[in-house]
Amino acid sequence: MLSITDLSIRLAGRLLIDQSSVQITPGSRVGLVGRNGTGKSTLFKVIRGELAAEHGSVTLPPRWRVGSLAQEAPNGPESLISVVLKADLERDALLAEAERAIDPHRIAEIQTRLVDIDAHSAPSRAAAILSGLGFSAADQERPCAEFSGGWRMRVALAATLFAAPDLLLLDEPTNYLDLEGTLWLEDHLAHYPRTVIVISHDRDLLESSVDQILHLERGKLTLYKGTYSSFEEQRAARELLDAKQVKRQEAERARLQAFVDRFKAKASKARQAQSRVKMLERLKPITALVTEDVREISFPAPEKILSPPIIAADNVSVGYDPASPVLNRVTLRIDNDDRIALLGANGNGKSTLVKLLAGRLAPFSGRVTRADKLSIAYFAQHQLDELNEDASAYDHVRKLMGDAPEAKVRARAGAIGFSGKAADTKAGKLSGGEKARLLLGLATFFGPNMIILDEPTNHLDIDSRAALAEAINEFPGAVIMVSHDRYLIEACAERLWIVADRTVTNYDGDLDEYRRLVLSTRNADDPRERSPASEKPQRPRSDNRGSLKKRIAEAEAEIARVSEIISKIDTALALPDIFTRDPKQAAQLSKARANAADALARAEEQWLEASAQFDEAAG
Repeated sequence: MLSITDLSIRLAGRLLIDQSSVQITPGSRVGLVGRNGTGKSTLFKVIRGELAAEHGSVTLPPRWRVGSLAQEAPNGPESLISVVLKADLERDALLAEAERAIDPHRIAEIQTRLVDIDAHSAPSRAAAILSGLGFSAADQERPCAEFSGGWRMRVALAATLFAAPDLLLLDEPTNYLDLEGTLWLEDHLAHYPRTVIVISHDRDLLESSVDQILHLERGKLTLYKGTYSSFEEQRAARELLDAKQVKRQEAERARLQAFVDRFKAKASKARQAQSRVKMLERLKPITALVTEDVREISFPAPEKILSPPIIAADNVSVGYDPASPVLNRVTLRIDNDDRIALLGANGNGKSTLVKLLAGRLAPFSGRVTRADKLSIAYFAQHQLDELNEDASAYDHVRKLMGDAPEAKVRARAGAIGFSGKAADTKAGKLSGGEKARLLLGLATFFGPNMIILDEPTNHLDIDSRAALAEAINEFPGAVIMVSHDRYLIEACAERLWIVADRTVTNYDGDLDEYRRLVLSTRNADDPRERSPASEKPQRPRSDNRGSLKKRIAEAEAEIARVSEIISKIDTALALPDIFTRDPKQAAQLSKARANAADALARAEEQWLEASAQFDEAAG
């Protein structure tokens, strides 16, 4: 059991958690929620032992392994599958020792333990996790160094999940994922067999993957049973009850104070008045739940509604190299009030499509027609780094308003969420959520006809995401969304487009159907390079022969390794009188040999399958 007892945490002089206690039973799946900056990540540091508490304690069972996402992404010549497999430190050490062991008794112990931890199925389990997070079979054999930082963080997440610690701590894991990876992670966490605590602002993850909500608010931790919607209902009921109790206490305090004020000067009533004073002192104030109002998000309406379609593409080919376009045969139409969400795994061309729509990429062939005087606002997460760190929100707005009077500039800064002193805070001192709000306001400043939002919810808390959804729905122009936040898509999108197989197609199903399709593809035991747009099996391409050849070589190496283990076990079993002298050891060796034989059969089966696929690709 994870026990948090009378815990107080102070960071940089600020009290984040104040004398809170909570018990989390083994096997619980907990969503840790609260506004940005309340101390959720700091609590994780205390649980991991990286930060000392000011008061109280956090205790864990003595043998529990605690796992969390690495701060730095792996980056080296090792393949992705190797990095993930090495995350299981015990398996890695046992396999290394198995190569050197010559003592029959130790060989038996090693093989028995490998069976207990299901070591022989580790490669397929690691491959399944990597596949779920969006890596093809070919990608899994490539060196980590070939991938960008965001993809390498996915590898770090895969390694953490593969290690399957007794306590899994995840801090906003969906920030590195696309929608498809997020859907897979939701399903994986929902079936995680040990204890997990996840910090998340993703409503759907909190609805489908956890069974308890740990709420951090105003320094206090409160544990609620159930999913996020259940938490909201319970919290609303508690707010109502607390408000009634506060009102009742205020009335009692007023009654006692009135008695004291009336009779404190009268000698005959002095004793009673003093008694009422002591009662007032004993009345501990009930803290009313203060509603932390969320600043609304709004997008200025375009000055003029344009004649539809505002964008039409006919048989367009686009990309970065004319010899190898990212997208082909793209034919689409966007009207004034469209709400379109782009689906498809990262790397399939969503960013290329939005750059085409925004006019930042010209087509290689085909035709793109745009409405006259079309204005497009484009928001992408990487643009947060482009803000001038030394300039305030007022400075950024002033730059867009030229010689406008100060009052008007401050009014516009207030309209995008930065009023009063907040308008003069330098961008470098703003939180991620505040930077996102500022950038959204700047991108849409002049009332665009169409807004393109590329992962707009990163850094926004749950209530701010709801405010964003409301702003999108109230905006009279067109909106194109790329987001891993299913709640935002379901709340706003009216059309779904899949970007896959080097083209763009309309998806007639809903997100529930798409989720089932993604999970059925990514949870396959032997992951393949398949598009979520189609469930039809595809013939292996000839450019995948290198990957198949490597799989064949790995299967051959595994066959040789397991055969050597079997040979050592057979030598040990051939010792004279082993069954009468040490029957327990003999039984261990027999069990280890049977398990090794099973592993050999699996390796031979993998060799046969990879060889058949190689021959088919070559033919």
